[in-house]
Amino acid sequence: MKTISIINLKGGVAKTLSAVNMAHILAAVHNKRVLLVDNDKQGNASKMFGLHSYEKKSVADILTEKAPALDEIIAPTRYENLDLIPANMNLLRANLAVMVDNTRQRETRFKKAFRAISGEYDFCIIDNAPDINISTINALVASDDVLIPIKIDKFAFDGLAELREQIDNTREDLNPALCLRGCFVTCFQRNDVNAQGEEWLHTQQDFPIFATHIRRTEKVDESTFAAAPIIEYSRRCGAAMDYLQFVNEYLGMLSDSDTNAKEAAQRG
Repeated sequence: MKTISIINLKGGVAKTLSAVNMAHILAAVHNKRVLLVDNDKQGNASKMFGLHSYEKKSVADILTEKAPALDEIIAPTRYENLDLIPANMNLLRANLAVMVDNTRQRETRFKKAFRAISGEYDFCIIDNAPDINISTINALVASDDVLIPIKIDKFAFDGLAELREQIDNTREDLNPALCLRGCFVTCFQRNDVNAQGEEWLHTQQDFPIFATHIRRTEKVDESTFAAAPIIEYSRRCGAAMDYLQFVNEYLGMLSDSDTNAKEAAQRG
């Protein structure tokens, strides 16, 4: 199971939309078995699938229970091959509870829990809160790749250095295989601001950037009100085509990495 954290410390960058649409495209278009993890106390990804609830177990229970029953936490969505671990405001209390719990390691609880289901899914997509707390650290420790959505505006790059530092610290201390796969631009418009922001990104060696940009379109906003992934709501709109291409680009990176690893093994 390839585990991907989607995160940015800045809000309003289409983070949840990107997580939802990437997960849905992997399941619906590429026929992959996908688990989407809502790791944000606001529970917006859960709401997109009509699975937000305070009555049922959630991602908070994975943090607080020593042996969480994942079959009681994972919920099927209405889409084939796509399941969800929901979130709600209980995640706020769970973060606090974990911080005062000295009985077991705090940062590896997701990793240990997900290990039990790694054979059941091809991909796990984690939609993280715009914050560095114990649940997002758990997500990074459990992840193979990190993707950073960026909406280019005056404050677009606030927090990027801090996020990069957290990724590096996690790699050094807890997850040596963690890879910052790259940043991708969301809400893209062809104007001077976006051009300048993209130019700056290309100068930052610490932040690789995807070639695919997600265009700004009203259909994306409409899809959130309809609680539907973008290719279900408006498959021909610009953003739908961009998300399809973005997932293709990401899968191409994985294919290239596998090829390079095999060649290195053969040389060795």
